[in-house]
Amino acid sequence: MGKVEIILIDSFNRNIDYMRISVTDRCNLRCRYCMPDGIELCSHDYILSFDEILMVCKEAIGLGIVNFKITGGEPLVRKDCHKLIKKIYELGGVNEVTITTNGILLVDQLDDIIDAGVKSINISLDTLDREKYEQITGFDQIDKVLEAIEKSVEKGIRVKINSVLHDKDYKEDFLNLIKLAQKYPIDVRFIEMMPIGLGANSMLVSNEDLKKILETSFENVSSDKTKHGNGPAEYCRIDGFLGAIGFISAMHGKFCDSCNRIRMTSTGEIKSCLCFDKQISLKDALKARDSKAISEILKNSILEKPEMHCFEDKKRITELKRMTQIGG
Repeated sequence: MGKVEIILIDSFNRNIDYMRISVTDRCNLRCRYCMPDGIELCSHDYILSFDEILMVCKEAIGLGIVNFKITGGEPLVRKDCHKLIKKIYELGGVNEVTITTNGILLVDQLDDIIDAGVKSINISLDTLDREKYEQITGFDQIDKVLEAIEKSVEKGIRVKINSVLHDKDYKEDFLNLIKLAQKYPIDVRFIEMMPIGLGANSMLVSNEDLKKILETSFENVSSDKTKHGNGPAEYCRIDGFLGAIGFISAMHGKFCDSCNRIRMTSTGEIKSCLCFDKQISLKDALKARDSKAISEILKNSILEKPEMHCFEDKKRITELKRMTQIGG
C-alpha cells in the first residue's frame, strides 16, 4: 500500500505545506533594520535543541508539511546546522529543505550543506556598494557574500538573492543588484519592508515603483509564470539576462490568499502569520515528549491562521505612504 498523502487545509481553503524554522536568534551581522547592536538575545537554555526541532518536523510532516526553510538569525552560526538538515530529510516524506543565510559563512560550509541535501539557498544582500553594505550591516564583508554567490552557482545550487530596499537612493541599489541576474542564472528578489519590529522605522519602498523603474530602464521585460520555489514571489525576465527578477510584495500586493506557511521561532513558538503577535508555545509539549500534543498545537495553529495580515495603525501607514512618495 502506498503512503497516504496528508493535505491540511486551513479555514480559508489554503493548503499549508511549508514551515520556516528559526534555529537561532544569533547573527554575525548587525543590520540596522533587523538586529542592531544592543538587541536583547535569548539565553541558550531557551533555544530548541536539534532533537526538539526534529520532533516538531516529524509531526509537521504527519500533517502534510513537506517543505522546510531553515533560518535564523543567521542559521550558519549554529554549529552543525547541516547535520540538522540531513536528519530532517531522513525523517522521510520531505520534499525540500532550503536555507536562508547572509552568506558570510557559506563558502566554508557549502560542501556540508550540499551533502546534507540542500539544492536551493537564499542569500540576503541589500546593496552592492561596499561602503553602504558596511553601513547597513555593521561589517565590511561584502566580498564574502559575492564569493558565496559565485561558489554556490558553480556547484549547481539554485540561488535566490533576497533584497530589502529601504532608503532614498534605492533606485541605484535596485539597478545594480539586478545585474547579478544578468551575470548569473539566479533569482534576484525584492522584498517590501513590512512595518513590524525595527522595520517599522524604515522607509517603505514599493515594488510597484521598482517595476516601473525596470520597465523604463529595459526594453524587453516579460512576465515569467514558471514556478521558482515554494514562496509567493512574482517573476519577470529581461532579454539577455541569465536569471530572473522577483518581487515579494507583502504591502502593495498582499498574497495572503495563497499563503502556505507557518513559522517556528528558535524558542519553539509557533506563529501562523508573521504579522500577528499571537503565537503558541511548543515548549511544554516538547519537554514532555508528547508527540500528540505537538501535532495538535501545529494543527490548531494552522486552523487559526488569519485570513490576512493587516496593520491597524492608520497613522503609521499614512506616514509610510508619504515616505514612499518622497523616495520615488
